[in-house]
Amino acid sequence: MAMMQSSPCRVLSQRAGSSLRKTTSVDLIYFRESSSVKVFSFLNIARYSSYSGEEFVGSSKRRSRGPVMAAKKASQGQNEEEGRYKHTVDLPKTTFGMRANALVREPEIQKLWDDHQVFKRVVDKNDGGNFVLHDGPPYANGDLHMGHALNKILKDIINRYKLLQNYKVHFVPGWDCHGLPIELKVLQSLDQDARKDLTPLKLRAKAAKFAKATVKTQMSSFQRYGVWADWNNPYLTLDPKYEAAQIDVFGEMALKGHIYRGRKPVHWSPSSRTALAEAELDYPEGHISRSIYALFRIVSAASSKDGLLEEFLPDLCLAIWTTTPWTIPANAAVAVHAKLQYAVVEAKSFLEDVPLSAGNKRKRLGNVLKEPKKPFLIVAYDLVPTLEAKWGIKLIIKKTLLGSDLENCRYVHPIKNRECPVVIGGDYITTESGTGLVHTAPGHGQEDYMTGLKYGLPICSPVDDDGKFTEEAGQFTGLDVLGDGNIAVVKYLDEKMSIIMEESYEHKYPYDWRTKKPTIFRATEQWFASVEGFRQAAMDAIGHVKWIPAQAENRISAMTSSRSDWCISRQRTWGLPIPVFYHVTSKEPLMNKETIDHIKSIIAQKGSDAWWYMTVEDLLPDKYRDKASEYEKGTDTMDVWFDSGSSWAAVLGERDGLTFPADLYLEGTDQHRGWFQSSLLTSIATKGKAPYSSVMTHGFVLDEKGLKMSKSLGNVVDPRTIIEGGKNQKESPVYGADILRLWVSSVDYTGDVMIGPQVLRQMSDIYRKLRGTLRYLLGNLHDWKVENAVSYHELPMIDRHALFQLENVVKNIRDGYENYHFFKIFQIIQRFVIVDLSNFYFDVAKDRLYVGGMTSFTRRSCQTVLAAHLLSLARVIAPILPHLAEDVWQNLPFQYAVNDGSIADFVFESKWPALNEEWLAFPVEEIDFWGKVLELRNEVNKVLEVARSGKLIGSSLEAKVYLHTSDARLASRLLGMCSARNDADALHHIFLTSQVEVVLSLGNELVQNIPYTGEYMVQEDRVWIGVSRADGSKCERCWNYSPKVGFFVEHPTLCGRCFDVVGIQPAPATAAVS
Repeated sequence: MAMMQSSPCRVLSQRAGSSLRKTTSVDLIYFRESSSVKVFSFLNIARYSSYSGEEFVGSSKRRSRGPVMAAKKASQGQNEEEGRYKHTVDLPKTTFGMRANALVREPEIQKLWDDHQVFKRVVDKNDGGNFVLHDGPPYANGDLHMGHALNKILKDIINRYKLLQNYKVHFVPGWDCHGLPIELKVLQSLDQDARKDLTPLKLRAKAAKFAKATVKTQMSSFQRYGVWADWNNPYLTLDPKYEAAQIDVFGEMALKGHIYRGRKPVHWSPSSRTALAEAELDYPEGHISRSIYALFRIVSAASSKDGLLEEFLPDLCLAIWTTTPWTIPANAAVAVHAKLQYAVVEAKSFLEDVPLSAGNKRKRLGNVLKEPKKPFLIVAYDLVPTLEAKWGIKLIIKKTLLGSDLENCRYVHPIKNRECPVVIGGDYITTESGTGLVHTAPGHGQEDYMTGLKYGLPICSPVDDDGKFTEEAGQFTGLDVLGDGNIAVVKYLDEKMSIIMEESYEHKYPYDWRTKKPTIFRATEQWFASVEGFRQAAMDAIGHVKWIPAQAENRISAMTSSRSDWCISRQRTWGLPIPVFYHVTSKEPLMNKETIDHIKSIIAQKGSDAWWYMTVEDLLPDKYRDKASEYEKGTDTMDVWFDSGSSWAAVLGERDGLTFPADLYLEGTDQHRGWFQSSLLTSIATKGKAPYSSVMTHGFVLDEKGLKMSKSLGNVVDPRTIIEGGKNQKESPVYGADILRLWVSSVDYTGDVMIGPQVLRQMSDIYRKLRGTLRYLLGNLHDWKVENAVSYHELPMIDRHALFQLENVVKNIRDGYENYHFFKIFQIIQRFVIVDLSNFYFDVAKDRLYVGGMTSFTRRSCQTVLAAHLLSLARVIAPILPHLAEDVWQNLPFQYAVNDGSIADFVFESKWPALNEEWLAFPVEEIDFWGKVLELRNEVNKVLEVARSGKLIGSSLEAKVYLHTSDARLASRLLGMCSARNDADALHHIFLTSQVEVVLSLGNELVQNIPYTGEYMVQEDRVWIGVSRADGSKCERCWNYSPKVGFFVEHPTLCGRCFDVVGIQPAPATAAVS
């Protein structure tokens, strides 16, 4: 049996020479002693305050609070005798508050950055190459929401990390300022009389004013999030220089043959009176259409197939299905699939109307099936059983034939009474639904249009801008196609014995994303970008871009490979005009290099308003001015996706310091069909390569239950309320921008993310613990100087192990930033701060920090480690929590110099912590051993807790721990720690007990005399643990128990260590207490 009652004070006195050395490990840290208070006086209280350790960082309930509580009682006015050693206890001191006070402090820090132009200073100093994250422009038409916050904060985290990595970061914020939403906002703000007097120029002036005001408001919000950008020089799509660059992109595409004018069906919004791009559509759930099964009577079979259908004429009909009966007046053909098998069927009997089971959905049989004599029908052979069940009639197959046999059959249009052909369609014709025969109206569908081109069918679209039938529709003129017009067509067809059945049909249907109302397909004269000319080049470019997450490549590839030509013209006033003139008589467009260049130069100088106030003569180049009377200006404006999709040319190609392509684009996942794609297409069409090297996408923000946020549900989370608090501060407390940013770092942004009150409370708690950790570090370094640093090889093993852990954490966090895995960084920081630091290293360090002696070797070795932790933690959290990191930096009790010798006055001037290979080279056997020590500590705590429950001990310092293991190697190492050369590695300090004895053999007498015991597995080693009352008496100063207490006449209440410390401890300067 062996026991070591070592006296830490004797070890310290033996090492006095080492503790006073002025040798500094330059690789470890480089500081200059000074007070940052002088430089930034308005941010700091120029007095220090003393705090108890309890206020600094939480710890386990078993730890010793002796020195802390003794000093605290003395400071609170206990009698002089009880507090006589208070001046010898080194409690933490710092001006860094435990409370963030974000409502006041964050704006102060932001003002500090602005006053000193910190972003510009850091960019100018950095010399590691450019990094360009190109900002996708948010729309300038309202307040910011959580999606905006997620997006901009993600960008800022990346940019700030790149700043620390010595990059010259260029981030130009942008706004999308044209388009219908802004135009509608202006119109909604005016009464009827004001609208009558509204000229295009007046409308444009009001729209521009609205957009600029919104930009100012949104910019202020982004700045409050702590986002760094070139706020004084943003890009706005309404700026003349931007518009000129956009005209240039359009012109290049036009001159290369990628832009054309044509009459073809496009998504048309009657509620907005304009064409829409695919990216401007929503497909909400729950849309119900009035679908019909209709009959078109065949009048002649194909000439080559005479006799095949002759026996069924004139009672043979084509059966079609459509969800848009209002398009029947524009019908030009019926399409079949050449290789599908079709059947001529006879209808024998039918059922009465049967309402559907769900809600208001119902079906109704047409009049034709109520007639005694029913026609023969042609339907897809595979659909006969399905149609029997749906129609409630018996269908007897009379003959089968291929779709190719039906080509060139003729039928009578059920409304126009003209003959139309049966044609062969494409693979869009299937037997998944309908009848296998497709009603074809080339003026109202993309596939119909392509089939119509193949057969030279007329492109008929008898619908006006308001979505009402024109005179071309005959008796339906003036009716709303989505309302009364649809009903009227169904009624007419039924009266003409052309309806088999009508039923409600729920499906996804395109809605105008702005007005939230249904759209239609309608053929109009529009300007298009032909994607066919560069589709393959775009597909090839996609393969050379890095997509984050990787599956995003599949999404944009599918969308690009299948997309039709891009309709880029809009029938609105607020936008950039398409620079084209039309011949007054022939309507032929005039657009060439001369006209485009001339208009570009005008817009660059005067802005796009010039198109409306200048005459045709002034807008045309000299070459055409004598013919100005023969031309008129076009009235179409460009799609806003063409606006934002040209930003690479207007911003990356024009601004100093920016490069093409950008290093990164980062937006929501919906931008695969939006900005990512429009930018790709314009860039490929003109430059032949993608405008970005990498593309990163994030999901949508949902509430805590995973529901989409909406005002009607009352679940909207407002970023401003998170930062500033709500009206009811109990329900919506002030969290500040850093809590919001911490949440952004905590979520896996690659999918949809959730936020709500409970999530925010969790973030706040984690933030508080992190702030407490940083405060502990600052407070315990209040008297530290660089010359006090202990070189790495002289550090106790516990300190070297702590540096090894720190360096691993910094390395892993760096990997997280490099791979944009911010949630992994969040997890690493949370685990490191709460488990590795607060629950272990900080807990065991308090003894040597507070009572080990101001100039002791172990205190200074610990401060060396704490300084490394403080400097590293402040920098690695800075991209995510810049306000907290800067607050820490401004409260540093020393100055920090970077490699060139200059002082880092701000945290982002300090650069990323350099990799320390020496710290990482901590021996593997030591890593394993310290893993066992930590595990053993946990097992010891279990026995201590049992002893505490049994009233044997209160504080863990009242205990003595016994250890026994049959593993000789482990026993030897533990025995060595009982007689460690320094306090720091002493096993009883690691366990927070007064003594530890390593027992080489277990005798019955020993086991019987130890009241609390247990056996535990520590990794693969079995360890016996016993706990008894500590030997000796309680030291008044450190509360450790020691047989030495009572031995010293001058200080009879002190242990040996405290006696030595008190003997050499200098009287401290009086600390100001706030």
